[in-house]
Amino acid sequence: MAKTTGFNSDPSVMAKATELKKELQKLVKTILDDEDYPLETLDQAKETLFALKELKSKKRSSSLKLRESLPCPDEFKCPLSKELMRDPVILATGQTYDRPFIQKWLKAGNRTCPLTQQVLSHTLLTPNHLIREMILQWCKSQGLELPDPVQYVNDDGITEVDRDHFLSLLEKMSSALPEQKEAARQLRMLTKRMPSFRALFGESTDAIPQLLNPLTRSKSGNEIHPDVQEDVITTLLNLSIHDNNKKLVAETPMVIPLLMEALRSGTIETRSNAAAALFTLSALDSNKVLIGKAGALKPLMDLLEEGHPLAMKDVASAIFTLCFVHENKARAVRDGAVKVILKKIMNGVLVDELLAILAILSSHQRAVEDMGDLGAVPCLLRIIRENNCERNKENCIAILHTLCLNDRTKWRTVREEESKYGTISKLAKDGTSRAKRKANGLLERINRAVNLTHTA
Repeated sequence: MAKTTGFNSDPSVMAKATELKKELQKLVKTILDDEDYPLETLDQAKETLFALKELKSKKRSSSLKLRESLPCPDEFKCPLSKELMRDPVILATGQTYDRPFIQKWLKAGNRTCPLTQQVLSHTLLTPNHLIREMILQWCKSQGLELPDPVQYVNDDGITEVDRDHFLSLLEKMSSALPEQKEAARQLRMLTKRMPSFRALFGESTDAIPQLLNPLTRSKSGNEIHPDVQEDVITTLLNLSIHDNNKKLVAETPMVIPLLMEALRSGTIETRSNAAAALFTLSALDSNKVLIGKAGALKPLMDLLEEGHPLAMKDVASAIFTLCFVHENKARAVRDGAVKVILKKIMNGVLVDELLAILAILSSHQRAVEDMGDLGAVPCLLRIIRENNCERNKENCIAILHTLCLNDRTKWRTVREEESKYGTISKLAKDGTSRAKRKANGLLERINRAVNLTHTA
């Protein structure tokens, strides 16, 4: 049976439609093939789509009105909308619904079949070609048109063609290396540019394992191509940006171990993106615990110590976020965090970010002891004196306050600094409200100690 396009009655309409389709095809090709395509290309593609839609809508309007007035067989109606289905799809339970309406149901967070109330094993939607063909035949007998399902786009901008392309790419991740490389590159590109493709990974429990297939196969003795590793790890990073994916990605077996492996090996971009993925996933407290228990802080610390400029910020961000969980503070301290971080700060590397981590760790007793033993006090005083960043000064005085309360032998260094430069007094006068409070607390203790000495 020939497809009804909706442009088959008026030659001028058909010509205009063909022209628009060619233009759209050219724009889409530019978007897919050119990494640095101009933003205007997206606007042009959107305008062309709207023009095509408007053209089709005008042709359809009369037939749509007629359709609404005609009764149709119940088996052709969507159980949710009670209207004639335009794009019938099969849910995991075997029930058929119109795609836009069942997608809306699933997007609202429902994970059951509306008709049977069964819990869904997955949320993948399969086109019901048989029902659609029957609906097309019925529409033809009534003199009506049913739009091609490709013309129907869901709220996330996904068409049936997109979905088929997505499933095809996942299948290729189990193929030979050339196909793997191309599929991995496309998945990386699509998940970067289109949030809708990130959401597709949440529709099936098999999607992420399929993506990881080249990396898990390498564990059994096969060599992994560095480009494939980089693309897969970067795709995981892209997926983790999508809020609904964070829990799914982190709880998929092998994801965190493979990210840890990527921190140790591969290109520097692979290592940096693995750190960025751990940072993004750690937005959820439950994921912070999972990542910490898996032992990810040690390879993060090793990469921080290595000090590659491309990876430093992502690594520091991941460590900072993970250390909000008390157990992870202990793990970081045990893995030598204080020594690595202090050394970087003393060398003037990533001072802002690393001071923030040190401030978090200062609530851990062993970290405070390590800071005292490693000469943190003079370093912190120098930063307060020389650094112009108010946030850094605030973090420094907070850490100093804790260090001095923990170890009275540090008071002498602070008194000498105050006597020579008036560092703490200046901060007590000009700092942030928190910095002033901590600075005044230190000054009071210094004065009290001096008075006690004079009395003695």
